[in-house]
Amino acid sequence: MRVLTVNPGSSSLKLSLVDPDGTVIAEESGAGHEMAPLVADMPRPDAIGVRFVHGGTEFTGPVVIDDGVVERLHALADLAPLHQPASLHALSKIRAALPGVPAVACFDTSFHATLPDAAATYALPTRWREQFGLRRYGFHGLSFSYAVRRAGEMLGSDPAGFRMVICHLGSGASLAAVADGVSVDTTMGFTPLEGLVMASRAGSVDPGIPLWLIKHGLSAGEVNEGLERDSGLRGLTGTGDMREIRSRAASYDVDALAALDVYHHRLRGCAAAMVASLGGLDVLVFTGGVGEHDPSVRMRLAGDLEFLGVGIDHELNEGVDGDTDVTSGDARVRSLVVTAREDLEIAAGVLQVLG
Repeated sequence: MRVLTVNPGSSSLKLSLVDPDGTVIAEESGAGHEMAPLVADMPRPDAIGVRFVHGGTEFTGPVVIDDGVVERLHALADLAPLHQPASLHALSKIRAALPGVPAVACFDTSFHATLPDAAATYALPTRWREQFGLRRYGFHGLSFSYAVRRAGEMLGSDPAGFRMVICHLGSGASLAAVADGVSVDTTMGFTPLEGLVMASRAGSVDPGIPLWLIKHGLSAGEVNEGLERDSGLRGLTGTGDMREIRSRAASYDVDALAALDVYHHRLRGCAAAMVASLGGLDVLVFTGGVGEHDPSVRMRLAGDLEFLGVGIDHELNEGVDGDTDVTSGDARVRSLVVTAREDLEIAAGVLQVLG
């Protein structure tokens, strides 16, 4: 079964055609979400897998898409406004471009369905939690799931034998604490706004701040737009591009230097919290655009976590090219860089459902 994986971002699209053995035989990407030009030169797939960020409480694993599923996915759109509408739009386009090909939805939240109640529960009124499904869902699950499996291969051992903190650092960013191969804690919550400082998202803020802003004249829509699109690194520096911020910091730009301090202060604290949830640390994994390509971010976090036994070799870290073990010789904790391959995880989910 050849699976076409569809991975929509907020303004971009990645397609991969994956053979049953995991070999990618064709790839396309582009701005926007127009499908026909991208699939025109590809072999026709046997099935389609589409990434969805939010599955709510109902979708805890891959599901074959029908009209009822589409309707329920639309109901979740306001919980992930940067991504869920884009995935729904991409789904409609790919179904039009490839009529008759079965499609499967794969969810970032599914990996975190194993969160224990203590980690998933907000201390909110029971009537709110029950009526609105208020709980911590967690995200980036397709990336985390692949990273766990790939880390096990790199270590030559069953990943269930390790306590892992996985750092998915990109435009969106979150951490996962993984014990015995499953998620036991994570930094994102009910929506992808919670946790780390991100490219344009604020991460965790005092919940009183949005309420105060609304009370003092901003609309709920304006506050939402500010938290989703105008905060994070963009709010601190005017750009969410870590490469530009790194370049400006090298020229001693005050705002860029301050933004990196804020970014790493939150990253260090959240990473240590994940270690506390695990009761220790055996493996630290970096993935995502920043995690894979910014050696300074990896080295600084390793330095911040040195007291936990983390250590990264400078030469290995600077020379990363694909999946790499960057552990220094005297470190107790293994540090790995893993290329994010959500496409392979989506394809695996499709095969799981369709056989």
